[in-house]
Amino acid sequence: MTTLPIFDRAGNEVGSYEIDPAALAPRINKQLLHDVVVMYQASRRQGTHRTKSRGEVAGSTKKLYRQKGTGNARAGSRRSGIRRGGGHIHARRPRDYSYRLPRKAVQAATRMAIRSKLDRGQLVCVDQLSFAEPRTKEMAGVLAALRLAGQSTLVATVGYDVNVYKSARNIEQVTVSPVTELNALSVLQPRRMLVTKEALDAICRKGQA
Repeated sequence: MTTLPIFDRAGNEVGSYEIDPAALAPRINKQLLHDVVVMYQASRRQGTHRTKSRGEVAGSTKKLYRQKGTGNARAGSRRSGIRRGGGHIHARRPRDYSYRLPRKAVQAATRMAIRSKLDRGQLVCVDQLSFAEPRTKEMAGVLAALRLAGQSTLVATVGYDVNVYKSARNIEQVTVSPVTELNALSVLQPRRMLVTKEALDAICRKGQA
């Protein structure tokens, strides 16, 4: 078992949280984490690249000179891919790079990513995080009190909280995500992870399910 301190919004320790890392993930499989992260990165690619083939570039299709007798290498038209201004031999076309790994593998990778944050001491727990209205200054103050200012941080909440989201969206390198939308890439990409006690309860329940 690992004892995780619980802080209030002022940075004072107000309790502790007992968590079993093995309940989240029995072990961390780096290859699985790598595969899942690459899957998410591939899905982000636009795939809108396109180049012209020899049939699409401007220029005559006439053979430049006769086949033999000139002392030059054999040549076709100006559109040939081996000539400057010619078309690409293997022209790029728009394509979809996304693919999916098995659902259970993706879920396991998310739990492994959270455990890696826990093992490295990069996970901070706060007792509660809510705002009556969007307040970026208050959110920045909370991060400063928890010594997270200036660091890339993922704020995990138990559900979608519009006030928390709006309070953090203008702070550089800070992202907000409900527990149900966490994935291996979103957890591993930032340096630190800030979770509310309710969110940590939900994560532990999902890890044991």
